[in-house]
Amino acid sequence: MGRSVKLKGLLTMIPAALLCLTACTAAPEKGGADTDKPAESTAADTAVSTAVDFDHELDNYEPARDSYNFYFTYKTVHPWWDAVALGMEDAQRQFLEKGITVTYEYMAPDGASAEDQTRRLLMAENAGYDVIGVDVADEDIISPVLDEMVSKGTKVMTFSSSDAAEGCKRIAYVGNTHNYEDGADLTEALCEKLGYKGKVAILVGSKGAPCHEDRARGAADTIAKYENMQIVATEYDMDSIDLAYELTLKILEDCPDLDGIICCNMSNPVGAARAITEKNSPAVIVGMDHDQEALHYLKDGVIYCLGVQDCYSIGFDTLQIAVKIADGNKPGELFPEKTNEITTVIYQKDAAMMLELLYGDVL
Repeated sequence: MGRSVKLKGLLTMIPAALLCLTACTAAPEKGGADTDKPAESTAADTAVSTAVDFDHELDNYEPARDSYNFYFTYKTVHPWWDAVALGMEDAQRQFLEKGITVTYEYMAPDGASAEDQTRRLLMAENAGYDVIGVDVADEDIISPVLDEMVSKGTKVMTFSSSDAAEGCKRIAYVGNTHNYEDGADLTEALCEKLGYKGKVAILVGSKGAPCHEDRARGAADTIAKYENMQIVATEYDMDSIDLAYELTLKILEDCPDLDGIICCNMSNPVGAARAITEKNSPAVIVGMDHDQEALHYLKDGVIYCLGVQDCYSIGFDTLQIAVKIADGNKPGELFPEKTNEITTVIYQKDAAMMLELLYGDVL
């Protein structure tokens, strides 16, 4: 079961987030991961204020039409993509203020499936959308589908955290271009925390999902640099908190002296933290993104650090570039082939402020 959404208007949480953001100390934006250590530093306000950028305005491009209709599909229904939708909705509102109506379907299955995604793409191909955008579920399966669609004249872009395979004919990508580096950076932080020795496990996510697989590769390659570090398990939790919890319990049963867990998506830090807490294990968790429960575990010290992606910017930039693609523009001066969005590694000192910024949580 999936969902179909035509998002209109601005959610009430955005103005609140903007007010909170402007209260934070500004710092230069940068690509890739911020691996500043949690030692004494200017710290939490700087890391949080640059992690998510709510302050976006449409650029000076003048759309050729007064209405557009897009189709976006992504891996699975999940709060991560709800955050992307906030940025899309803000861009939609700003276009409407200029007299331009943008409507779009924003659809995904309840569980990640390349076969389901293929079916959705082929249905959308024949529905007359101006642009079709996809967060790739499996690059080996989906990339040839996109190539075929483009060869038939369909305007296709990729967005979010997973681009298509290298050489795919898709027109442009907006999202995280450094998933491998994110996995490596998080793992390096874990290795340093453990004194470069210990047994670790990797929770990957969905099989074939480029972002999850790339982070896991970055993690494995980093572990391989240190002779006293060992990977004792690599498991796929399919972006499910419950499955990540069950897998972590099994890993702890098989390896009770586990020292660390590297989590490669937004769901598995939560599942891993639940299991670690239940078993009172000292294993150190590093992981991805901004799940509210994960941020509470970060604040409590159960999770050591999280790599937070700027989902809001991904959504805003995706919609703005989709309009340009719909008008027949190609990558170049108006937009790059790949629009890179940042990841910021945050630590315990940053958690309370991030909870307030994203969720209004001041407890």
